[in-house]
Amino acid sequence: MTLTADYVTDDDVAISFDHLLGGVGRIANPRILPGGEVVTWVGALARRPRTPAARALELAAEIGRVVAGVSEAAPSKRDRRFVDPAWSGNPLLRRWVQAYLVTVDKAQQMIEDVDLDDRTQDRLRLLVENLSDALAPSNTPLLNPASAKETIDTGGASLVRGVRNFLADMSSRPRVPSMVDNSSFELGENLAATPGNVLLRTPMFELIRYAPTTEKVRAVPLLMVPPTINKYYVLDLAPGRSMIEYLVGQGQQVFVMSWRNPSTRHADWGLDAYIHAVEEALDAVREITGSSAASVYAACSGGIIASMAAAHLAATGRGDELASLTLAVTVLDQRNAGTANSVVDRRRAEAAAAMSRRAGYLDGNALAEVFAWLRPNDLIWNYWVNNYLLGKLPPAFDILSWNADTTRMPARLHADFLALSIGNKLATPGDATALGVPVDLGRITADSYVIGGETDHLTPWQACYRSTGLLGGKSEFVLSTSGHIAALVNPPTNAKAAFRYATDTSMSPREFLEGAEQHQGSWWTHYAEWLGARSGELQSASAEPGRGRFQSLGGAPGTYVFDK
Repeated sequence: MTLTADYVTDDDVAISFDHLLGGVGRIANPRILPGGEVVTWVGALARRPRTPAARALELAAEIGRVVAGVSEAAPSKRDRRFVDPAWSGNPLLRRWVQAYLVTVDKAQQMIEDVDLDDRTQDRLRLLVENLSDALAPSNTPLLNPASAKETIDTGGASLVRGVRNFLADMSSRPRVPSMVDNSSFELGENLAATPGNVLLRTPMFELIRYAPTTEKVRAVPLLMVPPTINKYYVLDLAPGRSMIEYLVGQGQQVFVMSWRNPSTRHADWGLDAYIHAVEEALDAVREITGSSAASVYAACSGGIIASMAAAHLAATGRGDELASLTLAVTVLDQRNAGTANSVVDRRRAEAAAAMSRRAGYLDGNALAEVFAWLRPNDLIWNYWVNNYLLGKLPPAFDILSWNADTTRMPARLHADFLALSIGNKLATPGDATALGVPVDLGRITADSYVIGGETDHLTPWQACYRSTGLLGGKSEFVLSTSGHIAALVNPPTNAKAAFRYATDTSMSPREFLEGAEQHQGSWWTHYAEWLGARSGELQSASAEPGRGRFQSLGGAPGTYVFDK
């Protein structure tokens, strides 16, 4: 692809977080204070002085009720910050929380009081959210009742541990509270542990084939394309929670691409290189299995690359090599496509591209900061309290362990993603190119299965749903009742799992939500049936891992997954 950061010219197009990824980079954290928007906001309020004056009087009256002990302000039942009984039982703590809640409420109302464009309002909301979350009473040492109790119970040892945890976290990037205790996880043992073999190793990726666990397997293989950020084993987490393990157990021939963690010498790897890699992997999968076609499952940024590869195959007369296409939490149409829209504009995008160009790559630890500060309550202050105020270690959780295993992004790929997304180029046939050929997603005639997460803050499900309108062929949409990553890691053993789906994707997202029936259980079972119907007949499983020129180069999870 020949697009460069110079194409970043349209401030009015929303930017999907999947495309920007680190495009926000080191800009999207507490330092993103939107100075220009604040000035615009203050100026608008100054022109209507009665409005802020009225809000100030309302706040004063609310504070008076708080002090008098007659205020009805109370945190939401879903707000985990104030679940300790002391927050409501202790008169002083209760008043402190109430004063905080009414102040935040008035600040939010003052943003809505002014007629501003959507982008400005979104950035101001994000600013107020970050500041209010940081100032929450629950973040204050010792005054937090749980912190005070832990300090007394441990004779002050919890404070010492908390300081030690804080210094360790701040000594290196991403300089946010640690979210996971990695000491109990080991790759190949209890993560990325599904048995298999590396059959192809290129400078860019390793191709892993998983050993069958059934006597019969489907004739049409499945290639899984992971995101280019973090590592492939989000698809192969702990045994019992691994999608790869599950699909192998359903009789699928499963292959996965394990991307290399790029360094400075790989700065020139762009979208074209990654698209070529997907096609190279597809050719290898078909040759190894003897199948004329293969299905593709791709997630996040991997879905963008796989979609462009599929469009390239269609445009070059090879569309029948794709049996089906699955896109998980992938946004192709960038209109109103996520939280990043509120923090990124052309200037910031160009600055981020220039930063990665100087380094040769975008640092994965910078991306971790982006993720964290877009959801500060869940990903910052929750662990601030646990790690520093209580002096405890974070939990041992496989998803968070994977999330902490960051990778880099080549500077060229970063610039290509920025240009692609800010111009919303996949939404218009011919605006983007793949390997020199214009991209038209409508020429992809294979059936598609598109997945969104109901509480996904990075790739909103409504934006994922719009992907179905760009693809040719028959599309089905599944909405998982979870967030960005939990939507992917959704094993049938999850008793809380539920999903909605529709085979008619011509309706609007709102109509889909109103009309689609909710089903209890994991969407994995539904997907296994859908994929099985497009995977050919059952045949005897091969006893040999490789075939012809593709022989085992070593066992799964390979070598690239260990790159730091």
